[in-house]
Amino acid sequence: MKKVFLSLGLVLAGCSGNESPPPDTEQKSEAKVDAPHISQLPELERGCEVTTLAMLLQHAGEDVDKMILAEEIEKVPFEQDGKRGHPAEGFVGNMETMDEPGLGVYHGPIAELAEKYLPGRVIDLTGESFGEVLKHVADGRPVWVLVPSTFDVVPEEEWETWETEQGEIDITYSWHSVLVTGFDEDHVYVNDPLDEKNAQHPKEAFIDGWEQFGNQAITYEG
Repeated sequence: MKKVFLSLGLVLAGCSGNESPPPDTEQKSEAKVDAPHISQLPELERGCEVTTLAMLLQHAGEDVDKMILAEEIEKVPFEQDGKRGHPAEGFVGNMETMDEPGLGVYHGPIAELAEKYLPGRVIDLTGESFGEVLKHVADGRPVWVLVPSTFDVVPEEEWETWETEQGEIDITYSWHSVLVTGFDEDHVYVNDPLDEKNAQHPKEAFIDGWEQFGNQAITYEG
């Protein structure tokens, strides 16, 4: 299974080598968080990451608009001097329209921007198990995640290798960000900036796709 390669010294907490027992993440069999739902359309055709961040911040009590976040997020060119932009550095390309090239942004710049509004309260869950995501949802906090737009594993043929200033990365255009708002035994529920509030997806496929994208997730502490 091919994954997005997270570079720039990203520490994957909770990966292999952790000998401590896993956290008790299934203290509840189901949970649902009432979080704001915001559409990325029509203004931000590729702006799922900042729109989902706006939902998270508004749930945390910060009245911030998606368009302000779209202005403030770090950005990098889609291509410059023969090399593609790296989503760990900022949003790659054009966020507003599909008529110009663009891709998206990894969790790092999103977490940095969230920190501006929630200083000292941002929790970067990247690299943790999905059980840790569900633990926070069960505690009443939604979680920003990066997932395939199909909410399932992206086939090998839909990936390509980019040359960036930071080295090679594997990317796919099947890319989306949603806010995890709930779960039960068989499903994950998300506020989808391209769909509806509490949209339902099969849990196993959703988790597999999320893991393929490098277990990227952020939330906040109360």
